[in-house]
Amino acid sequence: MASKSNYIQNVTLIGGSGSIGSHILTHLLTNPNQKITVLTRSTSTATFPPSPNLLIKKVDYTNEQDLISALQGTHFLIITLSARAPPTLHPTIVRAAGKAKIPYIMPNHYGFGLGARAGGLANEPTLAAFKTYIADVEREEEMSYVVLVCSFWYEFSLGMGEEWFGFDIPGRRVVFYDEGVQRVCTTTWERCGRAVAGLLGLPVEREGQRGEVGYVLSDFKNKGVYVKSFLVSQREMLDSLHRVLGTADADWQIEYQGSGERHAQGLEEWGRGEAKGFAKAMYARVFFESGEGDYATGGEMHDGVLGLPSEDLDEATRRAVGMVEGGFGVKKQLE
Repeated sequence: MASKSNYIQNVTLIGGSGSIGSHILTHLLTNPNQKITVLTRSTSTATFPPSPNLLIKKVDYTNEQDLISALQGTHFLIITLSARAPPTLHPTIVRAAGKAKIPYIMPNHYGFGLGARAGGLANEPTLAAFKTYIADVEREEEMSYVVLVCSFWYEFSLGMGEEWFGFDIPGRRVVFYDEGVQRVCTTTWERCGRAVAGLLGLPVEREGQRGEVGYVLSDFKNKGVYVKSFLVSQREMLDSLHRVLGTADADWQIEYQGSGERHAQGLEEWGRGEAKGFAKAMYARVFFESGEGDYATGGEMHDGVLGLPSEDLDEATRRAVGMVEGGFGVKKQLE
C-alpha cells in the first residue's frame, strides 16, 4: 500500500457506466473517505453522478503509457468490461496495473466459485474466460486478485430472453430446464454494488493480535468473496412473475427441455457463430442437477461480513419486468 492508512483510499473503476459498474460506483460514492477514479475511453460520452470524491479520466486503452499514468496511485482497481470488449483489453489493463504497482485488483470475473467450489463448471467452455481473467493477474508480481462470486445477475438473466433463465416475458413463455426445480444462486446488480463497497470498507490488514475477530481485505487475497441475493429455481421465478404480473400458469406457455440436451444444443449453435447459443449453453450447464449452480449450500458466504441486507424476490422480479417493458432484452443487447 502506498498509503499508511489501513484502509483503501484510492479506488479506480473501469466500466463505471455499465450495468454492474454503475451500481458499484453508486455504492462506492457513499464512502466519504475514498477517492474514486473512473476511467473511460477518450471517445466516451458517458455521464456520471456529481461528487467531490469522483474523478473522471479519459484514456486511450491502446496507449500503455497513458493507461499506466492514469492508474498511478491506485490502491484497488476494479475492472468491469462488456462481453463485447476485445479479448486483448483485459490483459492490457492488468499489465498496465502491474507497472503502476497496484496491489489489489478485482478482475472482470463476476460468476461462479473458485477451485473446489467451481466443481464441474471449472471445465465448462462457456465459462473459460473467467480463468483467463485470473491468469492475467497471476502473471503479475506483487499483485493480488479478489473475485466477486455472484453468479448470474438476476434482473439481467430474467429479462434477457429464453436462452438465459428460460423466460420470454413479453411472449409469456418459459422453457424449464429438466423439471424447473433446480435451485441456483443469483445476485442483483444492487447487491453486487453493495458488496464491493462493503469489501473496500474493510481494514486492509488485521491489526493487533492475530486472533482478533473480524474480516479484513487481505483475508480475501487471491480468493473469492461469495455473495447471493437468492437461491431460486425457475419454478419459483415463474411464481414470482405471477405475483408481479397477476398471471397464472394457464396464461403462460410452459415447455420442458433436459438441461444436458439444451447445453449440447447451445454449444452446437455457438459453434456455428450464433451468439445466443453461448448463453443457452452456459445457463443450461449451471442448471444441471449435479448442483454446481448452488455455491451457497454447504459453503461459506460473506453477505453478513459485508453488511448486506436481505432482498425481496418479487421486488427484483418487478425491476426485471420494468426493464423488459422499457425495451430491454436480447434483441436490443445483441444489436
